[in-house]
Amino acid sequence: MDSPTMRQRLPAQSVIEQLLHEQGRTPPLSWLARLFGGSPLGVDGRPRYLVAKGEITVGALLEALPPEWTVFHAIPVAGRNSDIDHLVVGPGGIFTIDSTCHGGSTRHGGADVWVGKRVMLVAGQKVPHLRNSEFEAERVTNLVRERMPLLTPVQPVIALVDPRRLTIVDRPEQVKVIDAQDLLRWLVKLHPVLSAGEVQEVSDLVDSPATWCPIEQAAAADDLMDRFTVLDGQVRSAGVRRVLWALVGAATAIGGTISLLHALEVIRLAG
Repeated sequence: MDSPTMRQRLPAQSVIEQLLHEQGRTPPLSWLARLFGGSPLGVDGRPRYLVAKGEITVGALLEALPPEWTVFHAIPVAGRNSDIDHLVVGPGGIFTIDSTCHGGSTRHGGADVWVGKRVMLVAGQKVPHLRNSEFEAERVTNLVRERMPLLTPVQPVIALVDPRRLTIVDRPEQVKVIDAQDLLRWLVKLHPVLSAGEVQEVSDLVDSPATWCPIEQAAAADDLMDRFTVLDGQVRSAGVRRVLWALVGAATAIGGTISLLHALEVIRLAG
């Protein structure tokens, strides 16, 4: 069976495949655990789940680009376990986009992010995102230039999903670090560097499965997304249950305190 083209791959497809594979080996929760909002995710499931949510969020934003732009997702570069989150080709150039949010070793929504010329800190911890993004873009640049030698180099981008605070003290020389909500506006405002013909030629090259690392044929993309949607609903429901139980506990504690104060007042008056 022929491999699907890269245009057919969904945002977070590689991560979702790994997550669902791991979930298949995770024992189901007991009814009591489900009642109290236990997470259906396995030990390694939560980081992958949040990674997938971040890639899906950025993927949805990129789909709103004008028609002269072409967007690819989950491009395999070293087998199923390593991919480019998003690869975008348009008048403004070629971009590898790493979508990051909280929950895994490289996903940091909800955290403070500090960026210097060569250093990136997340919640005060040094992370290798800048170097990794540069390497990713360089790999694609070399690949494309084998066919189009004079083409502009690929621009690496780190798109942060819901950072609590983004502080850029000194802009990195190569990597664009940006809040994901500002990504679309930044891309469409870029000065054109590629002609329509060049955009088409690069898009055709990226779209071809022969350009990238071969991967095993997995489940149909629609089936993967349906299964992820079910899991996502279970995770959300578990979170709602935990919040409700926390509110019940708080209300019980407040009620107990009020009852105690009332009893003390009765004792005081009786004395």
